[in-house]
Amino acid sequence: QVQLVESGGGLVQAGGSLKLSCAASGTIFGIDTMSWYRQAPGKQRELIAIIDAHSGTDYADSVKGRFTISRDNAKNTVYLQMNNLKPEDTGVYYCYELVQTTISGRLFDYWGQGTQVTVSS
Repeated sequence: QVQLVESGGGLVQAGGSLKLSCAASGTIFGIDTMSWYRQAPGKQRELIAIIDAHSGTDYADSVKGRFTISRDNAKNTVYLQMNNLKPEDTGVYYCYELVQTTISGRLFDYWGQGTQVTVSS
């Protein structure tokens, strides 16, 4: 079994920065794509940043130029550096990963529990 544990959320003023972390633990042979989703109040969960196994990245237009996703494969951890935060960035942030948990190479998907980010104006 694999667990994803997020940290780094909190309350910040507009224009400020936060760095989220998501650490995976358990039986892990490798992690393919790692991503961050956001669910704003009253809205559907949306993909905001993704990093593949070769560290290729992509971002939602709403966060491009302000957020940076990165990964540390030795620590099985993905990060989200969030700069110039805006009130509309408020929401619960979830990490989502495709994890190889057996020698066969099959991938299984896992979600973190979510961490709250609140940006005040």
